[in-house]
Amino acid sequence: MNEEAPKQSWWRRLSSGLKRTSSSLGTAVADLVTKRKLDRAMLEDIEDVLLRADLGTEVAARISQAVGHGRYDKSISADEVKAVVATEVEKVLAPVAKPLIIEAAKKPFVVLVVGVNGSGKTTTIGKLAAKFSAEGRKVMLAAGDTFRAAAIEQLKVWGERTKSPVIAGAQGSDSASLAFNALSAARDEKRDVLLIDTAGRLQNKAELMNELEKVVRVIRKVDDTAPHAVLLVLDATVGQNALSQVDAFHRTAGVTGLVMTKLDGTARGGILVALSEKYKLPVHFIGVGEGIDDLAPFTAHDFAKAIAGIEV
Repeated sequence: MNEEAPKQSWWRRLSSGLKRTSSSLGTAVADLVTKRKLDRAMLEDIEDVLLRADLGTEVAARISQAVGHGRYDKSISADEVKAVVATEVEKVLAPVAKPLIIEAAKKPFVVLVVGVNGSGKTTTIGKLAAKFSAEGRKVMLAAGDTFRAAAIEQLKVWGERTKSPVIAGAQGSDSASLAFNALSAARDEKRDVLLIDTAGRLQNKAELMNELEKVVRVIRKVDDTAPHAVLLVLDATVGQNALSQVDAFHRTAGVTGLVMTKLDGTARGGILVALSEKYKLPVHFIGVGEGIDDLAPFTAHDFAKAIAGIEV
């Protein structure tokens, strides 16, 4: 029995976190299918609803095609449409729903965390530190977002909370040399995982992207296989803008996986589907709230059901 309890509570958090997306989808679909038989115009309307949820043009077109398959001139229920949405969304997400594997042979396993300011990067690092510590791993944090005093302080708080040492410099210090020092220290102390925060560089600021490249170069001087994972933290509320962020950070830092936060704050949670369709990058974690347990491993089946508004 006990094993079921956390899963259920996560499902509840996930479905309520995606409520804005699922209810805007569900309400619009229900309005469309009531008192009408399925025709070309209805399918176009359904496609528009899916586009407004930021599912992306390819996925929206595929879903509306699947809804129409064998159903022309027949009545269709909102639940039938939701079932098709869930099935098609799961097909897109299943290949990218991959856990972040911490390889024990790589010590420390270096995780570089990138993303624009406000995406929830530092909080995500704190939550990951808590998760890895709870698994019995020895974690170290590096406050590489040296531009913001608040980010350095925030990381120190997470360090205390998770009993993990934090390597930090003064505000404005060089983030590449900080990363170098942190990796050297983590290696000396035989830490299992090193989580490195970086500045929230806007993707159109070339000099900041150059600095990120420098951080990667310097890390490789200590360990030429590092960073072992480059996680891009994306804020779901930015919608389509997330696509250009993936573009820029992938080119600069070689993103290996995504973490999507703030899914509880948007009606456009479908952006995760559009990103997965376009970039095929692994999605490791999603966040549906501020709590330490609101960041959880990503599962395609649960997400697809929650976004379609299907009760489990």
